[in-house]
Amino acid sequence: MKYVIITGASRGLGKATAELLLDHGYHVISVARSENEELAAKASEKGASLSHIQYDLSDTDGVAGLMNDVFQNIKTDQAEGIHLINNAGILDPIKPIERSSAREIKLNINVNLIAPMVMVSEFMKHAADLPAEKRIINISSGAGRHPVYGWGGYGSSKAGLDLFSQTISVEQREKKFPVKSVSFAPGIIDTDMQRQIRSADKEDFADVERFKEYKEEKQLLPPEKVAEFLVYLIENESFPDGQATSVNEFLS
Repeated sequence: MKYVIITGASRGLGKATAELLLDHGYHVISVARSENEELAAKASEKGASLSHIQYDLSDTDGVAGLMNDVFQNIKTDQAEGIHLINNAGILDPIKPIERSSAREIKLNINVNLIAPMVMVSEFMKHAADLPAEKRIINISSGAGRHPVYGWGGYGSSKAGLDLFSQTISVEQREKKFPVKSVSFAPGIIDTDMQRQIRSADKEDFADVERFKEYKEEKQLLPPEKVAEFLVYLIENESFPDGQATSVNEFLS
């Protein structure tokens, strides 16, 4: 059996990726604040393996316990592959950093950076001695590679995720059963996050009109299309270990 743990699987890119993984025969372990009934129904209809664990990743202190629960759903002695996709993320606060509260900044960094780091740390502890293929995909953003007005927290957390992914590769390279990692910027996807961006005040987000144009001009990527690339990264024999890659490398 091959397992994929995916956070934020109840909607958007996470849901689309989970659905495709079910189609490909993976046991999907969904971690999200709420269960998606449509996803659960699809798994039931197909006779596919889906486990859901309800969890709010802003509670970083409880992630170790969360991963204990996750691995209760994995038959490690039979696992051919165990993979982790850190997909969950939040954009808020969308505004210049001097107008952002300490609470808002902390929440953003907790969900976007600290939770994935702790998830990876606990994943490694559980899987260190397993000979199974182990891949981690951290969902990054172009905002972590180029500054965006009003996205100081989001961009900084994603930049941190890029470097963290590269560090994992450096630290794991000489291990007997290494964990491979990549950070992947998925591009501009037609999800709830994009609706949130388009509703932002121009004083808070200077590029809001440009993002409205992306929608009007049908330049947004369908989440189902980007999900195909994530599954490819899980399945392909060649894996860009330690790289900060993006959807553009697949679209070109």
